[in-house]
Amino acid sequence: MSINYNEKIPNNVDLANDKTLQRALEHWQPRFLDWWREMGPNDFASADVYLRTAVGVDAQGWANYGTVKMPDYRWGIFLADRLPDRTIGFGDSFGQPVWQQVPGEFRSQFRRLIVTQGDTEPASVEQQRLLGHTCPSLYDLRNLFQINVEEGRHLWAMVYLLHAYFGRDGREEAEELLARHSGDVDKPRILGTFNEPISDWLSFLCFTYFTDRDGKFQLKSLAESSFDPLARTCRFMLTEEAHHMFVGETGLGRVVKRTLEVMKEIGSDDPEAIRRQGAVDLPLLQRYLNFWFSSSLDLFGSEVSSNAASTFANGIKGRPDETTQYQDHVCAEATRELDLPDGPGAVKKETVGLRNAMNEVLREAYVKDCEIGFKRWNMLIKRAGYGFELKLPSSRFRRAIGAWANVPTDLDGKIIGREEFEERLTDWTPNASDKAFVNSLMQRVVEPAKMASWIAPPERGINNLAVDYEYVRLG
Repeated sequence: MSINYNEKIPNNVDLANDKTLQRALEHWQPRFLDWWREMGPNDFASADVYLRTAVGVDAQGWANYGTVKMPDYRWGIFLADRLPDRTIGFGDSFGQPVWQQVPGEFRSQFRRLIVTQGDTEPASVEQQRLLGHTCPSLYDLRNLFQINVEEGRHLWAMVYLLHAYFGRDGREEAEELLARHSGDVDKPRILGTFNEPISDWLSFLCFTYFTDRDGKFQLKSLAESSFDPLARTCRFMLTEEAHHMFVGETGLGRVVKRTLEVMKEIGSDDPEAIRRQGAVDLPLLQRYLNFWFSSSLDLFGSEVSSNAASTFANGIKGRPDETTQYQDHVCAEATRELDLPDGPGAVKKETVGLRNAMNEVLREAYVKDCEIGFKRWNMLIKRAGYGFELKLPSSRFRRAIGAWANVPTDLDGKIIGREEFEERLTDWTPNASDKAFVNSLMQRVVEPAKMASWIAPPERGINNLAVDYEYVRLG
């Protein structure tokens, strides 16, 4: 169905023909707008921002671009088109028709997954709400706001599912999505990474590279779901999510490029000399990458998980690209060998059922995907004639969830003493001096065609416009 923008809530789910659902969502809408005004980038409510808005759900020509004030953005409910004759692609019900309603026995599992996914969307807006005051360019400011409004729309996507398929419980959960807040002492967001403060743009670029990439993998897994409305919702969300990761990968690449320019200008790779020129030295960048990568790894859950086994067996959450990347879609007898800690300093190999290892399957695919950007950035460094190499730390490093939680390791995953770990953590992740320096770089640049000292211009602008286009007109 095409998207109807004549309705109070733009949608392609024929909302007008379900008056009860329509009234419930229209009752929730002003509460969402109140949340946006209170917890979103409200200091920029009067700014005219060049944003894209979904006008369809097909891969080609799905969005229009135009100038809009963010409070006037048309948040709506968009599902990808239904695939005819789609069948369940994994688990115990493999090959049966997909579900258009939630089976009663799986209701609580589905609700928990949808709430957890939905909770991340407003959380990231809250984490990033003050970044506009220190933007490195109008181009970057516009990208921040595009991500913000689309995270708001992704919240709408999950709230629609809660209202449409989970009755009173769903409506109450939708209210709670606006009651929790990132970093709140009493009512924090559900997942720890989404309570981490993002007070600088280097952290923001790391977040969009690593944490939004986790979002990609979670959405790809849910896009395989046997509950067809959830699968269709997530398929379209992935279309929007791609831009968020683009901002992270190209943004970090621009940081590397600018640092290399400074290194060439001053003829030195000395970190202090680079910092005096207002740029980010590569060892400092590595420490930020270490922090956000390790933080994002926990979002996949425990290496061995009965809950992961249950959601796979029940057809709730599959593997990304389940139908095209795997031959065994039931995995009832398959096993997986994992490296797990085994007492002080020791590691053991343990064979577990593949269903119980699904979180680790997902995490390993994520790590491989993260490596792509590192290869590109390291090619820039190599071409510039330097031997420094940016690296992903081990997936064992600085974990807070799973078998490796609170096990002290070095960056290569070797188990070390607790005291040594604590001493060296400030060499491996941003320390107080690093954060103070990065914060000192965060000076707002809003003149068209100008960039902050620590980041290079992008190769091209948005939607074929020039890089120096006035993407945000500040009120």
